[in-house]
Amino acid sequence: MNVLVAGSTGKTGTQLVKEIKQMGHNPVVLVRESSDTSGLPDGVEQRLGDLTDLNDDVCADTDVVVFAAGSGSGTGQEMTDKVDRDGAKNLIDLAEKSGVSRFVMLSSIGADNPSQGGEMAHYLNAKHEADEHLKASGMNYSILRPVALTDDGRSDNITLGAEVDKSAEASRADVAHVLAEAAVNGTYDGKALDMQSA
Repeated sequence: MNVLVAGSTGKTGTQLVKEIKQMGHNPVVLVRESSDTSGLPDGVEQRLGDLTDLNDDVCADTDVVVFAAGSGSGTGQEMTDKVDRDGAKNLIDLAEKSGVSRFVMLSSIGADNPSQGGEMAHYLNAKHEADEHLKASGMNYSILRPVALTDDGRSDNITLGAEVDKSAEASRADVAHVLAEAAVNGTYDGKALDMQSA
C-alpha cells in the first residue's frame, strides 16, 4: 500500500513514516525543496510538493493520504489559512480526483467547536473547515484531534473519543501510531476522535 504523507518531516510526521514502513507498507513523503529529510528512513520515496501550490498529480499512484502538516505556531494567520485550511482542502480534492481510497487528517482538540478556542480560534477554525471538507468528500476518512502534544515516547494506554480530558497531553509517538493504524488498517474509518495519552 502506498501512503502519501504530508508533513512527513515534522516531529510527528517522521515517526508516522517510520510506523508505516515498519507495518510493511510504502510511505511516500511529500517534501519541499527546502525540507530537512535527514530524520526520514533511508530509501523512502520522496515527492516534491508545497501545500500552498500543489501539482494536480501529487496523489497519483497512492492508496491513502495522511495530512500531518501544519504551518507552525510561529507563523501568522495568513499562513495558517494557506496551509492548514486551503492546503488541506486542496490535497483532499486532489486525492479524491486521483481515486485515493482513504484520507486521514491530523486535526486538533477543539476543532469541532472552534468558537470556544479563544486565542486559538483562528487556527481551530481553519482546522474545522478542513475537517468538514474531508467529511463531505466521499472518501473514507479518519480525523484525529489530539490534545497538547509532547515529545514523550509510546505509552501503553491511549484514550480516544468522549472520555478524553481536553487538558491532558498526547505524545507524538502515540499520535503517529494511531495515524498509521487509521491509514493502513482503516481502524477509524468514518470517525472523528479526540485523543490523549494515558
